[in-house]
Amino acid sequence: MPAGWSWCSVSAATSSFTASSSASDSPAVSVGNVGQLAIDLVISTLDMTKVGYFYTDCLVPMVGNNPYATAEENSMELSINAEVYSLPSKKLVVLQIRSPFIKNKYRPFCHTLLSWVKSSKCARIVLLSSSHAYQRDDEQLLGTPLRYLLTPDLEKAIGGLMQELSWKEMEKIAAYPGINNTEKVLHIPGGGITKLLFTESCSKGIQMAVLLKFCSEGDNIPDAFALVNYLNEWLQLIKSESNHSTDTSSQWKIPSSWRLLFGNGLPPALF
Repeated sequence: MPAGWSWCSVSAATSSFTASSSASDSPAVSVGNVGQLAIDLVISTLDMTKVGYFYTDCLVPMVGNNPYATAEENSMELSINAEVYSLPSKKLVVLQIRSPFIKNKYRPFCHTLLSWVKSSKCARIVLLSSSHAYQRDDEQLLGTPLRYLLTPDLEKAIGGLMQELSWKEMEKIAAYPGINNTEKVLHIPGGGITKLLFTESCSKGIQMAVLLKFCSEGDNIPDAFALVNYLNEWLQLIKSESNHSTDTSSQWKIPSSWRLLFGNGLPPALF
């Protein structure tokens, strides 16, 4: 990856990295696979080109048909568990993760991923993730279910942009509720590798932003649209058709693979 590029896309069940001047996206396997679904919308809408694979023994092996097929001719192309997509016009690279982590392989994966980020000279990373809605504390129940985190190096680089957008930073919670409420810690239940990637990026001086949504398991398509719209507020990957609205939901292209998101319907023979 050329110097000056960054990547976007990681979900807690999978993660996502995005770019401003040049960026990279990736999902971090998390609750509801919201990051992965949001990255699906980015790849499909921007018609990004697959440029390679992220080889690792830390993910469950898998292979399947092209999830972004647009015609019969490209529907039989094979996809695997971690693939890289690129859009040179926006200096954007996306890593999409499609399978869960093998037990005790979280840390080696994070080390490999961040080593790649540094060696590729990515400008910054945006990780898309999610967290269990039912484990929010009282403060997190208020207002929007969307949150962000910035590493210190990225905080210095983009200044008060998040305040201009009126975004809410992910709150820290009491380490020992009811016993000692002064000691606060970062807690992202259901976030998969999100916290580990973020804390490692802080210590390594990597510019990373985490965008996440509180949600529950189920039909997480609305959560994916909410998260990708949140991302778009910042990066402006697509422009809103209305000058008076920031909601771009109708402009995201749903990939063909989503038709099978919930499996086949009930067989008529049951009735």
